[in-house]
Amino acid sequence: MPRKPTSTEPQDLFGPPAADPSPEPSRAARPLADRLRPRTLDEVVGQDHLLGPEGTLTRMLARGSLASLILWGPPGVGKTTIARLLAVRADLAFVQLSAVFSGVADLKRAFEDAAKRRRTGQGTLLFVDEIHRFNRAQQDGFLPVVEDGTITLVGATTENPSFALNGALLSRCQVLVLRRLDDAALDLLLARAEAELERPLPLTGEGRAAVRAMADGDGRYLLNMAEQLAALPADTAPMDPAAVADLLAKRAALYDKDREEHYNLISALHKSLRGSDPDAALYWFARMLAGGEDPRYIARRLVRFAAEDIGMADPQALPLSLSGWETYERLGSPEGELALAQVVVYLGTAPKSNAVYTAFGAARAAAKQTGSLMPPAHILNAPTRLMKDLGYGRDYAYDHAAEDAFSGQNYFPDGMPRAQFYQPRERGFEREIARRLEYWAKLRAERAG
Repeated sequence: MPRKPTSTEPQDLFGPPAADPSPEPSRAARPLADRLRPRTLDEVVGQDHLLGPEGTLTRMLARGSLASLILWGPPGVGKTTIARLLAVRADLAFVQLSAVFSGVADLKRAFEDAAKRRRTGQGTLLFVDEIHRFNRAQQDGFLPVVEDGTITLVGATTENPSFALNGALLSRCQVLVLRRLDDAALDLLLARAEAELERPLPLTGEGRAAVRAMADGDGRYLLNMAEQLAALPADTAPMDPAAVADLLAKRAALYDKDREEHYNLISALHKSLRGSDPDAALYWFARMLAGGEDPRYIARRLVRFAAEDIGMADPQALPLSLSGWETYERLGSPEGELALAQVVVYLGTAPKSNAVYTAFGAARAAAKQTGSLMPPAHILNAPTRLMKDLGYGRDYAYDHAAEDAFSGQNYFPDGMPRAQFYQPRERGFEREIARRLEYWAKLRAERAG
């Protein structure tokens, strides 16, 4: 029976690991993040909802039924480590592939090797990093070997699986969400780093908090920063946030202008405005700018918000939004961004109404349902004698000729009952509009009678 490789050995798709004549580097020579890689699932931090006493993976392992999984989460939260340790706990051979560097031929070899192991009684956990980078055909290749148990698939992705993976593959896997590491988890990693280094890092309390904030939930990035701090001379004075910022590069905010984070943040901005919270809206606006979002995209969405969520409650919202957009186009960044910030505050503090948005939707539905009904004859123009003879324009009442500039005539198609699509809210300018409509409805009823 072939020797079962341990979970920490690099896997050769064509057989057992080849002998490496080079000596293994000493522990001190290895990167700090590698030296502190958890050796058991209990050592993984920040994922108690999966690995705690009542965690999803804990219960799964207790039942002895490890399912194929998709681990979805930001970088540096332990996806690869968890996959490797799951293989150990489940007594499976661990094989790792990266979708960035692998193709169909690599997958085929991995499946064939897994089938050989299965015939000898050895299962395989195939870990695929960045699985969302595989195309549809490559993802479909997993289906038969996952279904028949040749492999237990564990895929890792930073992208929303709903958009990045095939529905057929998702239906055969359980999606587990890994959380960005919170402040407590990051502080625990710093303490482990200091224990490994056998000395405290040169940080004040505020400097330590600044390092955690710069990591932005990424444990690997945090340990890389700790390694830079540990390389400073032993007599370095404890560093405050300003000194830390001068020494260490701030981690770029997680933001991809064509992926999920883009839609998450614009949704947060839109809903903060709808909730009349200008402070939260300004925060999400600033987050999008910090992530490199095109301010023109934000300007377009602000114009949409003015029409969709404010409408006639404040008729100035729409032209002001367009004016802010135009100001940005004339000034550019960063000066023009202040105009957009002004629009954000205006929209956040304006009265809200979706009455026009709702009315338009109802009118479109009615137009689709009623088909090609003609307008009533009295509101049709009659440029020819034939049209006049047919009654076009006959009995049309010119509204300006009425004392109150309101004729009360019907403008819906003959045979279609009158509908009230637009129902203004009792907020902002729509309160005044509601009074006007009520007055005209009263006149219409009197004159129809």
